Amino acid sequence: MNNSVGNTARLVGAGLRALLALTVICGIIYPLAVTGVAQALFHDKANGSEITSQGKVVGSELIGQTYNLPLKNPDDSEEAARPDLKWFQPRPSNGLGSNSVNTQYKLLLSGATNRSGDNTELIQWVTDAKKAVIADNKTKDYAVKPSDVPAEAVTSSGSGLDPHISPEYAQLQVHRVAEKNGLTVRQVEKLVKDHTEGRSLGFMGEPRVNVLDLNIALKALTKS
Repeated sequence: MNNSVGNTARLVGAGLRALLALTVICGIIYPLAVTGVAQALFHDKANGSEITSQGKVVGSELIGQTYNLPLKNPDDSEEAARPDLKWFQPRPSNGLGSNSVNTQYKLLLSGATNRSGDNTELIQWVTDAKKAVIADNKTKDYAVKPSDVPAEAVTSSGSGLDPHISPEYAQLQVHRVAEKNGLTVRQVEKLVKDHTEGRSLGFMGEPRVNVLDLNIALKALTKS
C-alpha cells in the first residue's frame, strides 16, 4: 500500500516537473528565441511587411486595399462604393467580377467561392466588370479595347487579398491616371515601369505591380 502511494507520488511529481520544464522551454524560451531571431534578421517581414508613407503606416505590401470615393450616405449599407479614378485601381472588389468570397479586402474573410466557369452569375459579374473597366479608362485621347482588358482586371484573386496587378493592367490605367492628376502619360508610364517587379528568382511567377507602392509614388509625384 505504502509502496503504491509512494510510486504514484513519484510519478505525479515527475509529471509535474516535466510539465513545468516543457512549459518554460516551449512556452517561454522558444517563442522568445524565435521572436528575437525574426526581429533581428527579418524585422520588416516579422512585423507584417508594413509600408509607410510620410512617416505613417499605410498598409502592408502583402495585403490589397481599395481606393474608393467617400460614400454619399455612410449610413446606407446598400450604397455601392465608387472607385476614386485618380488612383490606380486593384483587382475588382464590391462583387464585380468576384470569384472570391472577400469583396472588400476584409482581413477576416478570405477564400474563393469556387464558382465554375459557366456559372451565369460569375459570367455576368465579369461582363459588367469589363464594361466598367472600358468606361472608367476612356479619356479624350485614349479608348480601351475589350481585347486589351486583362483577366485580373475583371476577376478578384481567390483570397480576395491580392495586392498586385499585372503590368498590362497598370499600363491600361495610365492615360486615365495621367488625365485625372494633371500629369503627362510619359510621367505615369515611368512610374509603372519603376514599380514593376520581375519574376521571383528570375523564373517563378509573373511580373507584377504592387498597387499601394505605385499609388504612394503617384501621390508623391503629384505633390512635387
